[in-house]
Amino acid sequence: MLIRSFVPHDLAQLTELTITTFGPFYEDHFRPLVGDVIFSNQHGDWRGDYRTLVGQLHEPARHRYVEVAEIGPAIAGYLGWSVNPDRRNGTVTILAVSAGHRRHGVGTALCEHAFNRMRDHGAEVVEIGTGGDPFHAPARRLYERLGCTPFPTTFYYRQL
Repeated sequence: MLIRSFVPHDLAQLTELTITTFGPFYEDHFRPLVGDVIFSNQHGDWRGDYRTLVGQLHEPARHRYVEVAEIGPAIAGYLGWSVNPDRRNGTVTILAVSAGHRRHGVGTALCEHAFNRMRDHGAEVVEIGTGGDPFHAPARRLYERLGCTPFPTTFYYRQL
């Protein structure tokens, strides 16, 4: 596995990987749980939101970076992260691993690589967020295996 920095040519493939990875969460978990009105209000254009987000993840002048994992010619996954030098804090913004490469250490390798890069930028702490729902259970297990401490947070939605 090769882990390398983002290049502009990656954008379309990373955007598609993100939409494919998180589509089941939005359509199969979140929408049925909260209903169409709340879903439309909160994440009705989640595909468009990701098209915008992924394009903004790699801005080194703003301390934002993307690491890409390749296995052979294929992109196996990627991780977007940032660092706040003043607070000495790093943040993982997004982690996406293609379905065919999950449970093969890609997420672990990307996180460890990004953690080392964060240290190089002066970070002493990293923050990673994920959902508490069944879809995000693999991410929670990964972060706990990496030594992260969970802090429970709950969001409530209600149609008015």
